[in-house]
Amino acid sequence: MTTGGPDLPSGPLFAPPIKRSVTIAGHQTAISLEPIFWDALRRAALEEALPLNAMIARIDVARLAADPAPNLASAIRCWLFDRMPLRQ
Repeated sequence: MTTGGPDLPSGPLFAPPIKRSVTIAGHQTAISLEPIFWDALRRAALEEALPLNAMIARIDVARLAADPAPNLASAIRCWLFDRMPLRQ
């Protein structure tokens, strides 16, 4: 099964996570996300005119304020879900 359309990534809907290294607050960390989440995160960064690392850093600051703080990959997924418009 593939997804597609102007606002949706093309490729398999269900794919294993991809690990990428990013720099946040001057230190390297690895994040594992499924391709659909990497695509959505890149789109969000473009919409906000931010580099991908800066977008992730912004999410990281918000997650650290949560009690208890989730892991970064979970925080990114939740942040992306929260910004989606509700569909009826």
